[in-house]
Amino acid sequence: MANRPVHFIWLLDCSYSMQGEKIGQLNYGIREAIPEMRSVAHDNPAAQLLLRTVTFSTTARWLHQTPVPVDDFTWQDIEVDGMTNLGEALHLVSRELQSPPMPQRALKPVLALVSDGVPTDDWRAGLKAIDATPWGRKAVRVAIAIGADADRGVLQEFLGNPELQPLDANSPKQLAAAIRWASTAAVKAASQPVAGDSSSGPTLTKQPYAPPVIDDDDDDVW
Repeated sequence: MANRPVHFIWLLDCSYSMQGEKIGQLNYGIREAIPEMRSVAHDNPAAQLLLRTVTFSTTARWLHQTPVPVDDFTWQDIEVDGMTNLGEALHLVSRELQSPPMPQRALKPVLALVSDGVPTDDWRAGLKAIDATPWGRKAVRVAIAIGADADRGVLQEFLGNPELQPLDANSPKQLAAAIRWASTAAVKAASQPVAGDSSSGPTLTKQPYAPPVIDDDDDDVW
């Protein structure tokens, strides 16, 4: 059977509150996660993992709008700039979760949101736009809260499932571990088709294995 695509979309906060060590560790964490995502993809040969990236600050924009096969993906570091317009980012993604452009034979997409603050625009309108799309409703969603100031309520609503919780990243070490875990766990969940279902993989209703437990005794806390 031909490979079926899994679209993995990062939604990354690059507002001014992410400046300094946070944005550096976000860039580092994603670079470190790419080889592990490749390994997961190679273990699931029936699925073709395609990566895309949206960044949001005062405006939202695609860093990678055209899906890039994971084997060809090269991370380009992002920089901070401005406010936290999450709603605009969600609207951008929602337009890509229609059919078309999303192929009918795709497996469930993955939406991975990383943020350290509070949205500064109408994020609920953006979330409604995601939920109104067929692929948005099917998507595997993960969220990472960076630091104590992150709005966990927003991230919880983004997940849309009371059985799921945002991953806490209160230090550089935790952020890197959370990015690796979220990347691989979500890809595994999205890549496995349901028996008897020819259209999609399973919903990530429960975390497929325990999130990382990181010892922060020797690490700075944000």
